[in-house]
Amino acid sequence: MRAADAGRLVRAALSEPWLANHLNKASDVNVVAVGKAAGPMLNTFASVAGRPLRVMAGIGPVRPDMLHAGAEWFDSAHPVPDARSVKAARRALEIAAATAPDALFIVLLSGGASALMALPAEGITLEDKQDTVRRLLKAGATIGELNTVRKHLSAIKGGRLAAATAAPVVTLAISDVVGDDLSVIGSGPTMPDSTTFADALGVLDARGGRGAYSAAVVALLERGQRGEVPESPKPADPRIARSVARIIGGRMTAVEGAAEAARSLGYHVEVIERPIVGEAREAARAFTADVQRAASALARPACIIGAGETTVHVRGAGAGGRNQEFALAMLANLPGLGLHTAFGSVGTDGIDGPTDAAGALIDTTSAERAAALGLDAQAFLADNDSYHFFSALDDLLRTGPTGTNVGDVQVALIA
Repeated sequence: MRAADAGRLVRAALSEPWLANHLNKASDVNVVAVGKAAGPMLNTFASVAGRPLRVMAGIGPVRPDMLHAGAEWFDSAHPVPDARSVKAARRALEIAAATAPDALFIVLLSGGASALMALPAEGITLEDKQDTVRRLLKAGATIGELNTVRKHLSAIKGGRLAAATAAPVVTLAISDVVGDDLSVIGSGPTMPDSTTFADALGVLDARGGRGAYSAAVVALLERGQRGEVPESPKPADPRIARSVARIIGGRMTAVEGAAEAARSLGYHVEVIERPIVGEAREAARAFTADVQRAASALARPACIIGAGETTVHVRGAGAGGRNQEFALAMLANLPGLGLHTAFGSVGTDGIDGPTDAAGALIDTTSAERAAALGLDAQAFLADNDSYHFFSALDDLLRTGPTGTNVGDVQVALIA
């Protein structure tokens, strides 16, 4: 998490000549920071930019303890947008529209922006969007699928924020998306969108069917498919021709930090490069196989690190998040990894699902301790109730919100 510190990443980006050139040429600079890392990104940019900023606005889940003088702040909602998200989106569009052609519009983007800055497209309500997001999350939709739908239900996503200004746009993004696709991070508010209304309908079809969603949402997407509603800006759209973006941190930033820390403690480290994705309990089985292969060639003590972002198809009535579910699914696999093994799965934002935990830890005593408390791990897994299982064992990992977000990290330690 320290390696992926948002302020550190922005500071490094501001040392790059290409960005300094953009800042020096502009008559004025307006900045909007949106996402779970909005606070530290905005504060650092304002402190290090080296020139006055005319307008500064931050949009995030929690107002930072300290906010740069003159900056506006909008508390907003995640993972399901609310009225605060709409207010924040309207202000972002106002700032974009008010930025002069010879000025510069800066967007500091991080994970969570899709919900934190949301403006429903004409013809649907905020409640329609909220219900759609909830249903997609419960159905186990991937971040790419979620954002494909969000872009086509939005008046700000999918390049529409960049299209609202006549000024050049520079986006600095901290990626929580596997593959670091700029059009997916925060639903790409300043990036051209290659997805279509037809793609969004395909997601609904695959995640419960059109009948499971609001009639107004389905009607809007179907009108868009027929060409009756304008598509999101595409790569050749002149409205976003002056929009450039850079990834300044991502999942491998956190992995490299974890690997460096492990080596400093005397571990022999292997990094699993392949992203950890898919249903959390299935990904746990695949990760076990990767750990077994890596451990067979590593001296002891060994540390195997992976990263990515899994999903959970919620069928039960319990509480938890994808990292906690991953760890609970790993419990059955742990005996195959050796007598002295520990495993952890953590969300780098410090927030795992709708809980106060970042993830969970297990080791070779976990099953015995659970049995002593009468806890059936498989029953808790079937009910998607990883939170209460690990709470009873006192094995939840709580960091609090970290001010960054580069996805999830999984670590296995073998003594």
